[in-house]
Amino acid sequence: MSSAPKFPKARRRATLMVLSSPSGGGKTSVCAEVLQRLPWLKRCVTATTRSPRQGERHGVDYWFLSRKEFERRLKAKAFLEHAEVHGNFYGTPRAEVEKSLKAGVSLVLVIDVQGAAQVRKSKKDVVSVFLLPPSMQELKRRLAGRGTETPQVLRLRLADVGAEMSRAGEYEYWVENDRFDEAVDQVAAIAVAESLRRR
Repeated sequence: MSSAPKFPKARRRATLMVLSSPSGGGKTSVCAEVLQRLPWLKRCVTATTRSPRQGERHGVDYWFLSRKEFERRLKAKAFLEHAEVHGNFYGTPRAEVEKSLKAGVSLVLVIDVQGAAQVRKSKKDVVSVFLLPPSMQELKRRLAGRGTETPQVLRLRLADVGAEMSRAGEYEYWVENDRFDEAVDQVAAIAVAESLRRR
């Protein structure tokens, strides 16, 4: 008489997702909604030398650091990735990523194309998603509508769009952020599928 078959348990694996888009592409808003839907997915809080925007909180939205402190941590190799974007430094704390993944916690990094390329080099198993704006006109409208940028910074961000879009081909997934809810659905679906993938 044969023994009863064994049924393995389906368990989520800890994944590291990178979500990028040009400035104004909606990556922060889409990520926030995905995190509401998927409580097992956590956002890794990155560090920056830029000033907080209205409503942003230290340690929640970003770690807001002085340029001197950022450079000190950079020399100590405390960042998994870093980049200078529009005159400000951004970086992902290495220790936070390593600790979370080791504990089995899935993370999403909301970072630019420079940082994403560094993460893919240092980490083999990275899920990369590029959020595509529907058009340049819509991107301009969204950036201007934020009301948080000076005209000079706005021009800098728009000038960088072409370079950022040219690197979309480096990503595994493309999601068009034309209809917000659909974009959230698709990013969430990618996160779920990748967490259940058997390597």
